Amino acid sequence: MIYDLVIIGGASAGLTAGIYASRKKMKTLLLTKQIGGQSLLTDSIENFPGFESISGKELTGKMMNQLQKYNLPIKDGVEIESVKKNNGNFLIKTKNNENFETKSIIIATGKSLRRLNIPGEKEFENKGVSFCSICDTPLFGGKDVAVIGGGNSGLESAMDLTKYANKIYILGRGEKIRGDKFLQEKLKNIGKVEFITNAAVKEIKGSKFVEKIVYEDKKADEEKEISVSGVFINIGWIPATGFLGGFVELNSQAEIIVDHKTQETSVPGVFAAGDVTDGLYKQCITAAGDGAKSALSAYNYLLGK
Repeated sequence: MIYDLVIIGGASAGLTAGIYASRKKMKTLLLTKQIGGQSLLTDSIENFPGFESISGKELTGKMMNQLQKYNLPIKDGVEIESVKKNNGNFLIKTKNNENFETKSIIIATGKSLRRLNIPGEKEFENKGVSFCSICDTPLFGGKDVAVIGGGNSGLESAMDLTKYANKIYILGRGEKIRGDKFLQEKLKNIGKVEFITNAAVKEIKGSKFVEKIVYEDKKADEEKEISVSGVFINIGWIPATGFLGGFVELNSQAEIIVDHKTQETSVPGVFAAGDVTDGLYKQCITAAGDGAKSALSAYNYLLGK
């Protein structure tokens, strides 16, 4: 079977693209590693029109309900191995050795979590090391925890933890905490948060579970330890473009460069949407807008416009 369109990615951008493609009666397949993507890590979205406040999980569910009305085929739990040209079309190969041929593609793979890559991080994952405050904060009731990352992601994790944890250390590498001032003030006023700057985390230690973290105090030029039962790592995201292997043009941050009028990449017939692109803003609403544009552009591409 040759599809008109294959959408790679199942969060706001990919699901919206699926809705628009379905309405245009395009023969479409959606492939995704996880429906919802990083939206599932957000407990409260307060800037998506139509909802004063909604969780990422709920918003994803509403999008999925709408998409399923069109009976668009979806393959969840799929990781892409490669994408290449194939006799005027495109061939998508998965890590399970499935192949899908299509006339056009929308890449909406978002971003994946950035890791510290230090001793103990992998060993203690799900044993005190977490990347998801929404998922795991209830496990740390009455305990001391560390949040690695002084940006908004780290501050939001700390805010989630204030409902449960006894003490929260927020460690940032820079001289100042980078996250929004109003979040910093809110956390300070709660009274259980300590900010540590100039901190480069070197190791996570423990026996069966996390017991402490080791960090370098860059200003004092010495190693220090903090006893904690949990470590929440929130140091940013990496564009999920590793499978492309030079297939489309990327910028220095490994984001896909697109024409922001059409969302087309450097390869005609291949479009990209959402956080995986070089778009300035990374929000659910902008990702959904990109998804709509990319589906309409793919439709026009197939018509030869």
